[in-house]
Amino acid sequence: MLEDHTTAASSATTWPAAYPQGYAVVDVETTGLARDDRIISAAVYRLDARGEVEDHWYTLVNPERDPGPVWIHGLTSEALRGAPLFPDVAEEFAARLDGRVLVAHNAVFDWQMIAREYARAKREAPVRQRLCTIALSKELGLPLPNHKLASLAAHFGVVQQRAHHALDDARVLAEAFRPSLLAAAAGGVRLPLHECRPLTEWSDRPAPRIGQQAGHGGHRQTGWRPSRKRPACPYPNPGRYEEGERLKQGMRVAFSGDTSVERDLLEDRATEAGLHVATSLSRLTSLLVTNDPDSGTSKVVKARQYGTPVVDEAAFGQLLADVEPADG
Repeated sequence: MLEDHTTAASSATTWPAAYPQGYAVVDVETTGLARDDRIISAAVYRLDARGEVEDHWYTLVNPERDPGPVWIHGLTSEALRGAPLFPDVAEEFAARLDGRVLVAHNAVFDWQMIAREYARAKREAPVRQRLCTIALSKELGLPLPNHKLASLAAHFGVVQQRAHHALDDARVLAEAFRPSLLAAAAGGVRLPLHECRPLTEWSDRPAPRIGQQAGHGGHRQTGWRPSRKRPACPYPNPGRYEEGERLKQGMRVAFSGDTSVERDLLEDRATEAGLHVATSLSRLTSLLVTNDPDSGTSKVVKARQYGTPVVDEAAFGQLLADVEPADG
């Protein structure tokens, strides 16, 4: 069915007038998910209006700190030591993004990391809109078992060679995005475009430099986290999340099912924002994050019973960008 749609879209003389004129498919690998984490590699595939590849670009970036989860991205301190700093690649990166819609898998995360790096460099990324391929796959009703990039790739027969390598992840996403775009055009689907607002100022907290050990209570580069046990949330639970409102420090958040970002890193980011990460769901849970609200897992079933609000991973990422401080 999809092949018929994509073939029709490819050969059609008309194309949705509202669709963008070009795309920048992006993937960044980072030292983690927190506000002060850094980009350590970036890749961009530039596509034309119909999703055809024009060129691609890749760079390592020296984060000037511990590289984070080496077991995920494979980039050690030694590999990054001689890499350029972000300000050194900012102009070239910007040229690849200029005038295009940023496309990424869980795009709010990639955009936030990019926006922060440009703010640190006292510049702005020339991006005005982003498109999340998770959201697009939902708009198209693709029969995916979960929302991981590997599942999207498998659906379109794209072979992934090096997962969590920025260049290969960007290639895989570009190859999966093209048939998605063609199917959307053939079906008259409105693309899920979101505004990108650049940061205009930045202040960094100190972080351990590359090759250095963190201070008391910190971590070594080889371990990144000394323990998976998190400290107790210091804020009281303000109650349930309400749709259209902000998250508030102290809210209890539970996760269920597969996520496109590693679960540990996503939970760490929630903790950094001042949320309480709950391992189970109860009447006190403020919010359940799941990409599959119809899965029938115990947490999803309990959320229905208790009336607990549910959001998907992409929406949760947007909410994390603006968490309300706890009272007092």
